[in-house]
Amino acid sequence: MIELKGVTRRFGEAIAVDNIDLTIETGEVCVLVGSSGCGKSTTLRMINRLLPRSEGEILVDGEDINQADPQKLRLNMGYAIQSSGLFPHWTVARNIGLVPDLLKWSPKRRDERVHELLTLLDLDPTTDADKYPHQLSGGQAQRVGVARALAGDPNILLMDEPFGALDAITRENLQQEMLRIQRQVNKTTVFVTHDIDEALKLATRIAVMDQGKIIQHDTPEAILRSPASAFVEHLIGKSDRGLKLLALRTVRELMELHPQPKRHQPDENGVKESDSLRIALSVMLWKNATQLPVVNEAGEEVGRLQREHLLQVGS
Repeated sequence: MIELKGVTRRFGEAIAVDNIDLTIETGEVCVLVGSSGCGKSTTLRMINRLLPRSEGEILVDGEDINQADPQKLRLNMGYAIQSSGLFPHWTVARNIGLVPDLLKWSPKRRDERVHELLTLLDLDPTTDADKYPHQLSGGQAQRVGVARALAGDPNILLMDEPFGALDAITRENLQQEMLRIQRQVNKTTVFVTHDIDEALKLATRIAVMDQGKIIQHDTPEAILRSPASAFVEHLIGKSDRGLKLLALRTVRELMELHPQPKRHQPDENGVKESDSLRIALSVMLWKNATQLPVVNEAGEEVGRLQREHLLQVGS
């Protein structure tokens, strides 16, 4: 668990972070969101002591981080940034293996971890491990950056706009990878972004920041339904809040289950149970359908989704 109590950061006379309180529970994905200069990246960098705080306390599992050895503290906190930060003259495998080497893991254990993470992040251990960063696409380099952050199996993962420089399709694919990875590894994660849609998609809880202060800290659904101020309301948007609510939930949560799955040719009018309700509504409108078949990963029809039930969610 991470706790910030009355934390302030000054740069000369300027206040970048202003007396904030924030608790991030174990296994939670807390997304700090706000416009440029609001203090979100400064907050993140104070957690691993890349920046010292001016006032207040920062505790990890009840212990003040200023009492910890900085190197040991950071080795327990994976760190991923927008540019990936890979060493250009090191191979992918060596970049990922950096923290295990610092932790003095055996070469065998390190190499097994590199192989495991490349596979986890949908990279090919046989072909990608020996590549250099300049031989990777932007999306691949960012995956390697995330793999390096996870390499030492840290309890905490800090991510500072890791997908901010990527094109929309690659960014969406990596967001899906992050959701999948979080389901498997369940790290306590602090994620910085200026993109509210990314925040809504990835967060367990969102901390909205403005001018160095936390304006609202709550679940994505609570923020959409009850924005705490005009600033938050403007940030999340007024006209498509219903659609954003639908994007938070999956078809699996709302579908009517069949007693017995049915195997058949995939129905082009259907949706996957892992799809969001927003996608399902889009398909319904496009096909002018009042209900849709729902299929699982094996291609079996496992249920139906009714439009009348779906529309009640976004209201």
